Amino acid sequence: METGHKDAQPVTARHWLVLAVATFVAASGSAFVVGVAFLLPHLHSTEGFSLTRAGVLVALPSVGMALTLVAWGWLVDRTGEKLVLTSGSALAAAALTAAVVSSSFPVLAAAFLVAGAATASGNSASGRLVVGSFPAHRRGLAMGVRQMSQPAGLAVAALTMPALAETHSLRAALAVPLAMTAVSAIAALVVVTDPPRPAGPGRPAAGAPAATRRANPYRESGYLQRIHGASVLLVLPQALMQSFLLAWLVLGHGWSTVSAGAVVTASQVLGAAARIAAGAVSDRVGSRMRPMRGVAVAVSAGLAALAVAEALGVPGAVAVTLAVAATVLSVTDNGLAFTAVAEHAGADWAGRALGVQNTAQFVAISAATPLMAAGIERVGYWPVFAAAAMVAACAVPVVPLPRAAAEPFRYRRLH
Repeated sequence: METGHKDAQPVTARHWLVLAVATFVAASGSAFVVGVAFLLPHLHSTEGFSLTRAGVLVALPSVGMALTLVAWGWLVDRTGEKLVLTSGSALAAAALTAAVVSSSFPVLAAAFLVAGAATASGNSASGRLVVGSFPAHRRGLAMGVRQMSQPAGLAVAALTMPALAETHSLRAALAVPLAMTAVSAIAALVVVTDPPRPAGPGRPAAGAPAATRRANPYRESGYLQRIHGASVLLVLPQALMQSFLLAWLVLGHGWSTVSAGAVVTASQVLGAAARIAAGAVSDRVGSRMRPMRGVAVAVSAGLAALAVAEALGVPGAVAVTLAVAATVLSVTDNGLAFTAVAEHAGADWAGRALGVQNTAQFVAISAATPLMAAGIERVGYWPVFAAAAMVAACAVPVVPLPRAAAEPFRYRRLH
């Protein structure tokens, strides 16, 4: 990677416009998938669904997303980003329209499942679009911005959907992700163009026979598998801090819900900034893996410090500061891993590789979160914090060594 090279492709206003659209599309999906969880009380108390049925509805978007991430990745590898982003967003908008006009459980269930599956298109395609559109010396920064989509979508959902459901109706709440997905479809159709894929070593021109295309990168080495493995290990501390920080503040330290919510929001904002900073650092040092390994070390150290503080009953202000720091550090690696996966997979495999990356993390979070809750209930917070620190430490040797052969930045010739 030739950071700051005099012949490096300049980043234009159009690059940033494409990045904005990619980030908005992904944020739209996050707003829906995360936002339905905020509607659980309304679905139970006002819509009249049993708690079990309401819980099923809340889970269905995540199920749909998990089932289709790799399939969308395969499609984007075959057809390009524009078609996938446009059609996926349009399908999500159509499914949410069905949810808005009907209040029956079967229709809502089908609509939530389909909408979740459709929004998964943005996860693989938007990341692939960013990596394929930006030159190597700005790609880490750009992907860091793209990774802001999750906290941005969460913030939009938290600020709008519960309030609209309470003051108006379920339809009004669902109108938020409906509007966002509809705008996403239009924006992708108008703004997005597929990054070029000229012929080159290991990457034939678009439309070339399949036999001439690059071989499966998963069979070339264990590089992608190690990134996936390290990412799964590092996503577990992230899930812990994002899922239980508010509960730790309220139940463990006696904070009010409002004050705890402000701390959680602040940690999300700082986490988004940390992703951008990590991406910029990776551009500067010419490696995604060296910063990622450093982040893994920092996450482990931060959680270990938090565990010690909690065990010793350190004053609240210090403990809360450590908790916010651990939360911020736990999300810092996301953009680095996604960028490295797309770069190493190359133009013919990036969509599928990003789909695998997303699915692996998604499954890990879904499986681990109930176990974390059970652990906290049985032994308390500090042992769970300590266990998460050990998990992050295990990720350090799994992160691939930053050898030139392993970090080829395969998209470079696209520019």
